[in-house]
Amino acid sequence: MTHTTQEDIDTLARTIYGEARGEYAKAEGGLPSLIAVANVVMNRVQGKKKFGASIKEVCLKPYQFSCWNPSDPNCAKIAHLRPDQNETTRLCWKVAEAVARGDWPDMTKGSDHYFASTMTKIPAWALGQKPRLKLGAHLFYKIV
Repeated sequence: MTHTTQEDIDTLARTIYGEARGEYAKAEGGLPSLIAVANVVMNRVQGKKKFGASIKEVCLKPYQFSCWNPSDPNCAKIAHLRPDQNETTRLCWKVAEAVARGDWPDMTKGSDHYFASTMTKIPAWALGQKPRLKLGAHLFYKIV
């Protein structure tokens, strides 16, 4: 694995917050939803380098994690997020640190993609694929 910087952790925490904070409050989501998003990022870092070689590169690759898309309302919310902002941000930073260190097992069974089942249109990459995990409103897949 590549060297993990504080900038990597900050970017991963913001990605977790932007992608899964709404799932955290739900009984069927909770903490595992935050961990699973981090697992997907780490699976991409450890897999084929088409997504990037570092946590930051993987998270910021255009149109991979919607919270970083300039047109997504979450993009503005995560830009200036601080770890000490509230309970959820503190937790997102703790999850980012723990998953990046490898402290927790991969609960997504090697998944490198996911999407929210609430989307009106299934992504093209998911057509004909079987999810490895359903967690809250997210479906997780191993594509690469």
